[in-house]
Amino acid sequence: MLNLVRYSVVTHPAPVIPPASNTALCDPSAEMWSVSMPLGLTVLDSARLDSIRSSTRMIKNGNSLYRENDPFRNIYTILAGSFKTIVRHPDGRNHVTGFQLAGDMLGLDGVYTSHHSWEAIAIEDSRVCIIPFYLLELLCSEVKAIQQYVHRMMSSEIVRQSAVMMLLGTMSADQRLAAFLLNMSDCLKTRGYSPVEFNLRMTRDEIGSYLGMKLETVSRMFSKFQLDGLVDTHGKTIRILDLDGLSRV
Repeated sequence: MLNLVRYSVVTHPAPVIPPASNTALCDPSAEMWSVSMPLGLTVLDSARLDSIRSSTRMIKNGNSLYRENDPFRNIYTILAGSFKTIVRHPDGRNHVTGFQLAGDMLGLDGVYTSHHSWEAIAIEDSRVCIIPFYLLELLCSEVKAIQQYVHRMMSSEIVRQSAVMMLLGTMSADQRLAAFLLNMSDCLKTRGYSPVEFNLRMTRDEIGSYLGMKLETVSRMFSKFQLDGLVDTHGKTIRILDLDGLSRV
């Protein structure tokens, strides 16, 4: 496992973590900060983690938070909204590498090379909290629970990419879409939302890019699931009628 403490992405003279304060530029009660907070922290350690969050940033639908090859300086907690990450191919095509919801983190793709490996684009009006990575590294060296949390975040990204490779390499088109909807259901349930009725902020074309399917195939699979009584779709609104049936696809 990569030890973040050993690899300093940006050199700074004797950085000092600000002392815990009752006031933070990023509101500690913001919508989804609690979702991404590591467990097992003392009150003091939680306050120290709050103190390194520098500011919030609003990203309008369709705008980029960062672009491929931008210098890596920060990671971001999504407080509200959602994003897609894409890789731009030399021939001009875009490939969606993932979708991130409120409570998720963005930016860890830049740790290895000190430059971002893909572009993060808001798929609705969104708000993120900015965390300078060099301050997080310093805090990791002092608070084991936070270090373990960051390691878990990086490990989960490796697991996610492995799961996507398996999905694309071994599953049929209907299995891919079923797995996507079930994963979305689980993510929303974790955040306290309905796991069976939700709006998909991404387009069918973006879903197809992520799943390695053509737009026509995605549309055909949604129609098939509706005819089979698994889901009910109205535009971007999805209602899962049979979770067990969807998991058996």
